[in-house]
Amino acid sequence: MRPGSLLVAGLVAVVFSAVQADDLTGQQKFLCTASQVTLCYADGDCDKGSAWEFDVPQFIEVDLGQKRLSTTKASGQSRTTPIVNLERDGGQIVLQGYENKRAFSFLIDEKTGWVTAAIARRDLAVTVFGACTPSGGGAP
Repeated sequence: MRPGSLLVAGLVAVVFSAVQADDLTGQQKFLCTASQVTLCYADGDCDKGSAWEFDVPQFIEVDLGQKRLSTTKASGQSRTTPIVNLERDGGQIVLQGYENKRAFSFLIDEKTGWVTAAIARRDLAVTVFGACTPSGGGAP
């Protein structure tokens, strides 16, 4: 893995692990975990593995009401990233944002909780497949 890849993956705070996804219909807060992460570089070289292989936080808290993504307390990495664009359309939740020269986009299926996320910065793209489950706060 190239130097700095761990930092890039961690700074974006996009994390998810192999758990059963749940119905998120109407939920405002949920917890996501990654099952697979891929880092690809401008030269076409890619590294694929689990979230922990890239030293990223185990879980990400998604708060649609506050429009933010946060690491969990257990990660020891107190980080929060604002969600700039939030849409619910046709059973999909779309989250997008930009911070520290990194753009991110999440597509979450409300019925299944499955998530696909992409993070981009100059010369590096990160993709994440994972699952989300409701957490405190529940329906609006």
